[in-house]
Amino acid sequence: MYEHHFQCPYCWEDISMLLDLTLVSEEYIEDCEVCCNPIQIHYTTSQQELQGFQADSIEQ
Repeated sequence: MYEHHFQCPYCWEDISMLLDLTLVSEEYIEDCEVCCNPIQIHYTTSQQELQGFQADSIEQ
C-alpha cells in the first residue's frame, strides 16, 4: 500500500489515501476525511509505481 497526499476538490484540505499499487488501474468513490463529501478517485500504475492520480468532485 502507498499513501498518497492530495487536496480535496471540495474543501481544499490536504488529505491522504492508501492506494494499492499492485493494481494497474483503479476507480472508486471515497468520502473526504475532513468534509465528508464524496470524491471520485482514479489512478493508474506501472511496475507498482503511481503513474497518474485524479481526485474529482462528483457534482455535475
